[in-house]
Amino acid sequence: MPELVVSGPAFLGPFDPFVDYAVDNAGRLLRLTYEHVVLTLITLAIALPIAIGFGVLSSYYDRLATVVLWAASILLTLPAIALFGMLVPVLGIGNPPTIAALVVYAQLPIIRNTYVGLTEVDAAAIESGTGLGMTRFERLRRIRLPVALPVVMTGIRNAVVILVGLLAIGAFIGAGGLGGRIFYGISQTDTPMIVVATVLVSLLALAFDYAFGVVEEGLRLRNGEEIEPTIVTRTLTAVRTRLT
Repeated sequence: MPELVVSGPAFLGPFDPFVDYAVDNAGRLLRLTYEHVVLTLITLAIALPIAIGFGVLSSYYDRLATVVLWAASILLTLPAIALFGMLVPVLGIGNPPTIAALVVYAQLPIIRNTYVGLTEVDAAAIESGTGLGMTRFERLRRIRLPVALPVVMTGIRNAVVILVGLLAIGAFIGAGGLGGRIFYGISQTDTPMIVVATVLVSLLALAFDYAFGVVEEGLRLRNGEEIEPTIVTRTLTAVRTRLT
């Protein structure tokens, strides 16, 4: 009986062009993925202290909270291309205007969740801290923020997903990352290039979301919440227990 041989193209079928493109351009795609990750983390590092600062201040002053949340909501509705265009005359082209725009877009989810997390802390716990002679800053650092961190982390997860997606649009003004492959693929009508780059952007967003989700789970467990931890969380907990 003749041996049945399944060739690569016949086996992969309609996915063969995408696999071929990914294999042939693996080095470039890996470099662009790394750039995408670095730019996302840089943006997040800049956006976090600003957003958390506004969230903390808003939790103390209701009128400020109304203004800050309203302003952040308005900024989030601005079209990305329009905001990029407004920043180009000031910051030039490339990564600087893209990072500046993405910092703006990251504000709302982080500010809102920081505000909600801090305002929902049990009043009895705060009063206990006051009774122990804690200052306002000490109550914030030792009671309010630790309790609110899981909610804050949820806002960070939402912000990161937004950043990963919008960073691809930054390629329109010369930013690094995977967006350049998407725009170039569109201009050249290169479907494999567009699909592979888009899939990588989606996988990056999912990876960031999952990683921050694990951190959020750990924070919730630390606060004594009754949740069902994932396998990764259980594994990390077991490793930490053995090390300690």
